[in-house]
Amino acid sequence: MVGNRWTATTCPYCGVGCGVLARANADGTADVKGDPDHPANFGRLCSKGSALGETMSLHDRLLSPLIAGEPVSWESALDKVAGTFRETIATYGPDSVALYVSGQILTEDYYVANKLMKGYIGTANIDTNSRLCMASSVAGHKRAFGSDTVPGAYQDLELADLVVLVGSNLAWCHPVLYQRLVAARKERGTKIVVIDPRRTATCEIADLHLAIAPGSDVALFNGLLSHLTATGRISPRYIDRHTTGFGAAIKSCNALSLDRVAEICGLDKSVISAFLELFAATERTLTIYSQGVNQSTSGTDKVNAIINCHLATGRIGKPGMGPFSVTGQPNAMGGREVGGLANMLAAHTELANPDHRRIVQTFWNSPRIADAPGHKAVDLFDAVADGRIKALWIMATNPVDSLPEADRVRDAIASCPFVAVSDVTRHTDTTALANVLLPAAAWGEKDGTVTNSERRISRQRAFVGLPGQARPDWWQICEVARRLGYADAFGYAGPHEIFAEYAALTGTENSATRDLDISAFEDISEEAYDSLQPFQWPQPKNTSRTESRFFAEGGFFTADRRARFVETRYQSPASRISPKYPFVMNTGRIRDQWHTMTRTAKTPRLMSHIAEPFLEIHPDDAAAAGLGSASLCEVRSPHGRAVLRVTITPAQRRGNVFAPIHWTAQYASEARIDVLIASRTDLVSGQPESKFTPVAVRPYDAAWYGFAISSEPAALRDGLAYFAKAPAKAGHRVELAGSASPLDWDAFANELFAPGNNENDEVLTYRDARTGHYRYARLRDGRLESALFVSRQPVVVSRTWAAGQLGQRINPGDRLRLLAGRPGGNVPDKGPIVCACFEVGANEIATAIARQGCVSVEAIGACVKAGTNCGSCRSEIARIIDAHSVPKAG
Repeated sequence: MVGNRWTATTCPYCGVGCGVLARANADGTADVKGDPDHPANFGRLCSKGSALGETMSLHDRLLSPLIAGEPVSWESALDKVAGTFRETIATYGPDSVALYVSGQILTEDYYVANKLMKGYIGTANIDTNSRLCMASSVAGHKRAFGSDTVPGAYQDLELADLVVLVGSNLAWCHPVLYQRLVAARKERGTKIVVIDPRRTATCEIADLHLAIAPGSDVALFNGLLSHLTATGRISPRYIDRHTTGFGAAIKSCNALSLDRVAEICGLDKSVISAFLELFAATERTLTIYSQGVNQSTSGTDKVNAIINCHLATGRIGKPGMGPFSVTGQPNAMGGREVGGLANMLAAHTELANPDHRRIVQTFWNSPRIADAPGHKAVDLFDAVADGRIKALWIMATNPVDSLPEADRVRDAIASCPFVAVSDVTRHTDTTALANVLLPAAAWGEKDGTVTNSERRISRQRAFVGLPGQARPDWWQICEVARRLGYADAFGYAGPHEIFAEYAALTGTENSATRDLDISAFEDISEEAYDSLQPFQWPQPKNTSRTESRFFAEGGFFTADRRARFVETRYQSPASRISPKYPFVMNTGRIRDQWHTMTRTAKTPRLMSHIAEPFLEIHPDDAAAAGLGSASLCEVRSPHGRAVLRVTITPAQRRGNVFAPIHWTAQYASEARIDVLIASRTDLVSGQPESKFTPVAVRPYDAAWYGFAISSEPAALRDGLAYFAKAPAKAGHRVELAGSASPLDWDAFANELFAPGNNENDEVLTYRDARTGHYRYARLRDGRLESALFVSRQPVVVSRTWAAGQLGQRINPGDRLRLLAGRPGGNVPDKGPIVCACFEVGANEIATAIARQGCVSVEAIGACVKAGTNCGSCRSEIARIIDAHSVPKAG
């Protein structure tokens, strides 16, 4: 499929759902650019999206079905999965089997998986990793609106006069939406409030940052509702005509004084008052929230506390106003639509509603229908651990790393009598435990639809052929269904037929009683499906395409069509800090990585900004704990430990630390951060608490630190205290540390680089016993093959420059510079990469400041292009400018 034709598809990363134009290259990569006609991004892409073409290598791809690690035919593998499921169900009943799926699969995949489990096998034991990021939003929507409805649209970012960002680092997690907000601020003066315990990159554009204490969101928004009522800023007309329960909600809020709100939030009253008055005085207010709200034992109440404020003011469903949940995965919304959660049915029907069960079962003509909720994600793996679930099928996700108490999850999966895993990647911490591995189609190879955070359905299209024996997820499910005896119900010719069936179900017995209706597409042909343009639901039958908002004039999906105010009471987080675990750990994403890095870690560009796992800590806390910058620390909770690099920053609140979620045992020695997280969940949504984990932090006593580069992967032997791997342009790089120094450093280096060694290589070494410095370089035909830099303290070398020397000819006069790990004064050194989009380093930005007089982010962009694409690095550029500014003489 290599050629000059561009294929319009959709990005597989976050829930923004950006349109992408892709074109395959002969070398296996692809050219990728933003689709200027897609209404989610209008041609913009973030650093991850723009690097998609660099992630398409077949390195570590699963290309053949495997049973017990041995290649087999698809017939054998599918027979094994279906036969085991059949025998398990016959012996132990339908609830003894389960599927655990992912926001990475397409709507058509989700639909047939849900249909098989709930309509044919007869169990609701199918849940998704979306439970870990957006379940509280779903629950909050349903409590307030009677349906899982996102009322607004991305256009509201450009129409609002005030945008409140709650628990959302938009600059790093949804960069294209952030850029739309930056543009709105510049063009129309939009005010921006960021509510987040951390001072994140998003705060660069904030007019007000509320660094609230973790878990205090309910108190803040209850205080806001009380203030709105006391100052007469509510809308009695909207409340009276379209809602119920306001009296009880406001009664519980009035118990919180401003003093008490400030005390709970850990902020000065003046900061709280400024926010309350700004919200109260601004009609066009949009509140965007994400994982910082949802990932909590009180996440659903946080969502409803936000929604209550918008219902009370009637600021919902109108241009530039409303509560807006932004999702973390490309198809979290699509999965919710087709019943991918254990407590839902397809087409936004309710599992608990007998009439809805009748509608779905009749439509499917299925022999049975699940009539009770299945196990939600955390409970599902508890059921695996205690033997209630005996056959498990995992698709497109890595629960050994992503679920709380991850070691316990790993042990549960390892103990399960039968585990099938469908995945793109051969080696993950989860695939290592599978009895059967099924090779799945990856982005660029599969066809289907996804739904973004504004209810917009877009096509993902294949632009390269399926490699090896990889097959789409929907095909795998349907083949297993056929073997279970359900061939007639799963005999789809392609994803277009699945989409048409799903569209028809959304309109069945609907008559505007359910929010989701795309029955306009129930007769869609394969040709029309292939050319389907992005559209926002609902799109009922016999209607033309429209852009839509919900609830401006009521019309909620409750029995009386009124919204529900939900009484929310502030409760402190379920976990407690203690003298043994005195820090609160927050977790989350970083700018250039995605989930467990199976895709993003393939490209050096995306690993160049942050190449290893880290812990952010406030300077005062670091000093008290004896932590030095770039040293290693050990982080412990009652459930496990991690070893991370120390990053000292005033962006953290005192007593709080932050660690990223991405690193796995494939990339680092001990950085699976969910090992530390407790499996406590929100009682309504079942979503675990990932933002409040009591931990202890102490220095890791490393005897030595190292940094290595090599053309071939290093041989990381057992016993290393710490390692973190990353790709380099011409090879590999790895950070190292040990608890005891080797007796022979030359032997250590030779063993480390053994996979790429040649007896004819030239070896350079340097050691200083007094300082503990050791340097090693191996050259082949004058070109650098590998190098190792060791010190008793964190190694100070120019990592970007050193990694760039791999494969380069090293002249005799440059060999000392190589061993020093720094270029000469006449050689450009980018320094640490700041802008991944254009690979601009900190030293280049500093040079532009010093030599070109660039004193603004915009000037830096004009000079070296940094910050002009996705904008995620703008705050870091601003910090560099501040650090290099010279105060004028007074």
